[in-house]
Amino acid sequence: MNSHASRDKFTGTAVRTAVAFAYRDIIGIDVADLTLDEALTFVNARIENAVHTKISFLNAHNANVAKTDAGFRAALEKFTLFPDGVGVDIAAKLLQGRKFKANLNGTDFIPALLQSAKKPVKVGLYGAAPDVVIKTAEAFSKLNPENDVRVLGHGFINEIEQTTMLAEMERWHPDVLLVALGVPKQELWIADHLTQKHCSLAFGIGALFDFAAGNVPRAPQWVRAIRLEWAYRLINEPVRLARRYLLGNPLFLTRVIAYKFASKSASSGSQNV
Repeated sequence: MNSHASRDKFTGTAVRTAVAFAYRDIIGIDVADLTLDEALTFVNARIENAVHTKISFLNAHNANVAKTDAGFRAALEKFTLFPDGVGVDIAAKLLQGRKFKANLNGTDFIPALLQSAKKPVKVGLYGAAPDVVIKTAEAFSKLNPENDVRVLGHGFINEIEQTTMLAEMERWHPDVLLVALGVPKQELWIADHLTQKHCSLAFGIGALFDFAAGNVPRAPQWVRAIRLEWAYRLINEPVRLARRYLLGNPLFLTRVIAYKFASKSASSGSQNV
């Protein structure tokens, strides 16, 4: 695919990139439909052009939260969203007849990004427990020793420390900022606090630091291949995740089906006018 200049959806900035992509409507939320290579090309172009871009990952849980939390739903309008997990694939199949091109969950995508960068990148980490974020920085530094990976703050800093951290971001201006405060706090924080002067890419990445630090085990590759990593996580963390998966997943599918019928009804009504 030949490079071309496309206009950024959020800033209006002309960005030289090789990727032009469509958004898929998942119960009223726009989600980018990209292969892994296309997504990496997209974000690396943002780094190269130093275009401030907020990115997060939409899964069934985030979509459920967005349906009941108006502030979170409004914040997501400022983000480019990548599809995460089998739930949104089922939704896409039901709503548009085909699943997404790729499962771009943050746990796999961020390491791929850090390894694919064409030049050394500055990577800032904010969130999680103090020991977890330090271990994550060590793990990410090993992925590509040429990258400059720094801990900017753990997830329990106070407002004064947060102000100091934001000032440090302005001075250093990381190419990639990874924020692990949990949903919806991380997206709300990114939307409320970060602009072009702080970083290029800002990611809301949920539990990524826990996985990278080795505090939470990843499912075996064969479990991930059959799209049952959520079940593996549920078995390992039943108290924390039972409500999200056992109640949240059926609720999400119910909302998808209701959205499908509502869309059909609206389309039929407009044709009859």
